[in-house]
Amino acid sequence: MTTNGESKFSYLLIGLGLGAIGGLISMVLARKETRELLRERGRSSLDYLNEQAGKLRESADEIVKKGKEFIGPHGDSVKSDSVAQKQAFREETRENLGG
Repeated sequence: MTTNGESKFSYLLIGLGLGAIGGLISMVLARKETRELLRERGRSSLDYLNEQAGKLRESADEIVKKGKEFIGPHGDSVKSDSVAQKQAFREETRENLGG
């Protein structure tokens, strides 16, 4: 004769077994749909990231453009000054080395 506790335990084991079997069956049947869902979400995430990257690129271009306007026409002279300084440094080192 089984006690009330033993019958509850056997029902628990039967319920766990049926739940595991049902979970495995549903997993096998839904595997294709799950992959398609994950693929779709991945594509939408990639599209969102590409859109955000485009917005970031546009704002960076605007910042660079405003920076160039702020510096004005003298911005090119900074570049030419650094080139002239490099050339002067090279000539000075040649003179000092006897070349």
